[in-house]
Amino acid sequence: MPSEKILQRKKDEVVALTEKLKAATAGVLVDYKGITVADDTKLRKELREAGVEYSIVKNTMLRFAAKQVGYEALDSVLEGPTALAVSKDDPVAAAKILTKYAEDHKDKFTVKAGFVDGGVIDAAKVAELGKLPNRETLLSMLCSALQGNIRGLAVAINAIAEKNGEGAPAEEAAAE
Repeated sequence: MPSEKILQRKKDEVVALTEKLKAATAGVLVDYKGITVADDTKLRKELREAGVEYSIVKNTMLRFAAKQVGYEALDSVLEGPTALAVSKDDPVAAAKILTKYAEDHKDKFTVKAGFVDGGVIDAAKVAELGKLPNRETLLSMLCSALQGNIRGLAVAINAIAEKNGEGAPAEEAAAE
């Protein structure tokens, strides 16, 4: 039977992991066996720069934490080496980086599953999520679309105003 100290440390670990899952907008679980230290360091740097927290987790601890958050569907992938990447702000950042990395390192690194918007998604859905543009690109696209619509609206309003008499005073002044 484990000592009280060890049990408390494990309980604290589950609580911290539960809080991490609750605070995340999205997350991805991966099997990282076989990647080199240099590759891992490069991957961690890229994730960190994107605001993604990446850490190796114990399957048992993650299983308990996932149950607390309602992600029991992750149970089926919690075997072998597991790393967890979570993002608090950008729902596609972790999926984008990790699916690209998995494509480049097929035999050594695989996406297991993920979660987004309070639901668990399989590896195929994580890959789809990874193909979406990032938050900044989506916002830029939205701004461009709105700007085009506003410009079109201004031109239409100007044309209506000219047709309905805005041009009349100039014509009257020219007639005098």
